[in-house]
Amino acid sequence: MLTGKELILATKPFAKEIRWKSWYYTLTTFFLLIGAILGTVYIQYIFLRILCSVFTAMLLSRFFIIFHDYQHHTILRNSIPANIIFTIFGIYMITPPNIWKRSHDHHHNHNAKLFGVSIGSFPIMTKQKFLEATKNEKFVYLAVRHPINMFFAYFTTFTFGMCLQSFFSNPRRHWDSLAVLILHYSIGAFFFIHFGWLTFLLGFFFPFFLSQMLGSYLFYAQHNFPGVTFKKNQDWNYANAALESSSYMELNPFMQWVTANIGYHHVHHLNSKIPFYRLPEAMAAIPELQQAKVTTLMPSDIAACLRLKVWDTEQNKMIGFKEMEAA
Repeated sequence: MLTGKELILATKPFAKEIRWKSWYYTLTTFFLLIGAILGTVYIQYIFLRILCSVFTAMLLSRFFIIFHDYQHHTILRNSIPANIIFTIFGIYMITPPNIWKRSHDHHHNHNAKLFGVSIGSFPIMTKQKFLEATKNEKFVYLAVRHPINMFFAYFTTFTFGMCLQSFFSNPRRHWDSLAVLILHYSIGAFFFIHFGWLTFLLGFFFPFFLSQMLGSYLFYAQHNFPGVTFKKNQDWNYANAALESSSYMELNPFMQWVTANIGYHHVHHLNSKIPFYRLPEAMAAIPELQQAKVTTLMPSDIAACLRLKVWDTEQNKMIGFKEMEAA
């Protein structure tokens, strides 16, 4: 059984992009996205416009994960055209590239550490710390982890958390967060003024609302699922955190395409330099990666993930309110 550094080294052959594939997946998704948006604007039949709107949301999700790979320097590194495309997309998606990369890199380097700053991830409290917290601390903690926060991620996670919060925390360093927010909502205003409220809803608001809601839940469930483990900083290990604290989300082929294989999250955390289109290949080739902790988008699995609230150090697992009351 490969573990630790040996397991990470075993993934290195897959951490090489196939340049033409990177461009193929980037450009096909990009042009499909443009086509779907244009469909919501110019197609006359309302049913087809709604279908285009839903498809736009799915393509935003897919392109965001491709953007995420680019931010990891996994694909199309040092490409000026790619930098232009993904910078524009980051603005359109209310995701300032700089703040996203810094926070996401922090998440990768500190994934599943029990005590630390929850930058780029959902916060984790131990049961003892939660019981000792003030009412305000409990409220903030539970609000961030609440399904309503994920449902309204367009406003809470992206508009407020990604842009406003980062800007107000350090205006000089994060001025681009405010600039991105202004540009994004200016595009929304253009849709509303020039095409009317229905096109604004179908071509702009609904796709963002749906894709960012999906993205927020996926990110939550990839690190908050039955069987997840968290370690004290001194016991933490990068490879173990990838395998034990990142889920493999089983999805049908279409949803794997929509989410650009981000369901292979344990493989991605083990080696973020593996391009999204090679993650299934890596998992199939390395037996240790096939023993992942699994979740799905089935309602029962979603409910099981959302019930988890705090880390119980005595039981060594995440628990919900019912288990806290029983204890």
